[in-house]
Amino acid sequence: MTKVLLIEDDTILRENTAELLEILNFEVITAPNGKLGLKSIHSNLPDIIVCDIMMPELDGYEVLKEVSKSNNTKHIPFIFLSAKTEHKDVRKGMNLGADDYITKPFTEDELVSAIKSRLAKASILKDQGQQVNVNNYSEKDELTSINDLKNFFDDYGKEYHFNKDQIIYREGDHANYIYLIKKGVVKCHKLDDKGKELATSLYKEDNLFGYTSFTHNLPHKETATAIQETELAGLSILQLSEILDKNNKVAVALIDHLTDDLSEVKEQLLQMAYSSVNKKTANTILQFAERINQKPNDPIKISRNDLASVAGVATETLIRTLTSFKNKGLIISEGRNIVIKDIEGLKQMQ
Repeated sequence: MTKVLLIEDDTILRENTAELLEILNFEVITAPNGKLGLKSIHSNLPDIIVCDIMMPELDGYEVLKEVSKSNNTKHIPFIFLSAKTEHKDVRKGMNLGADDYITKPFTEDELVSAIKSRLAKASILKDQGQQVNVNNYSEKDELTSINDLKNFFDDYGKEYHFNKDQIIYREGDHANYIYLIKKGVVKCHKLDDKGKELATSLYKEDNLFGYTSFTHNLPHKETATAIQETELAGLSILQLSEILDKNNKVAVALIDHLTDDLSEVKEQLLQMAYSSVNKKTANTILQFAERINQKPNDPIKISRNDLASVAGVATETLIRTLTSFKNKGLIISEGRNIVIKDIEGLKQMQ
């Protein structure tokens, strides 16, 4: 019987997942944290490890590092199970040598499929007299999710660096590449008939942007500018087309991802059309904070024009509204810097 070690600090999830695997005839050993999980690995030598990342005592990354150090355990397939879906977290786990990464909430099929496929791969390599490499993620692996696609961008994409306020591409330029933001923030914008700039979208670290078509070289409909120092990984449309042709699951995942993007744009347009000036400004400040800030209390360094164009209000109106927010103690505003003092107050602004 296949022995699975499940390391998970959420009691309900741990017990439910263990029960599910036992019904499917797996022998399941559980541990509530990384420290006890590591002890169980050495005492039980499981066939496969399914491990949460954020845990007390010892997190999943540290567990994997320790497992990889020992000749007795480094060949054991290791699957991360976590609610952390950001690309940088996936990359960190894969770079440490994880074999797979499942995000919560997950389905029974997703978990069982991951376990069975990794066990099968380990068995084949064992029959061939090989050990499982501690870094199995490669170009040849099937891409099945947006995270896999972003990993491919990160590993094989062409690298670009842009300074603050540098234009990445202009409206009318042909869209030869699609980009993943590895670091920084990008603003896309258009000019109206009077030459006024209208920001159409903001993209932060781990976002994909620049797509007009995945099959044709069409011109960009907007201009993209780095609003802080930015690093990108780019794949040509031809490269991405080949990936989508060979990986049906990631093609479907990308469609879902683009649908979510469209929903966000629609919500932003509705906000710009119908919200009050106070609400538009508050939501825009929160939007910039989400995309730019590394820490909640860090200042947002952004121009008033950018804030106004995203909010869909005149710059003069925005300045008056910021003064009002400052007087109410919602923000501190000095020059280009805005520090949020009352995030809940901004969220409740009408």
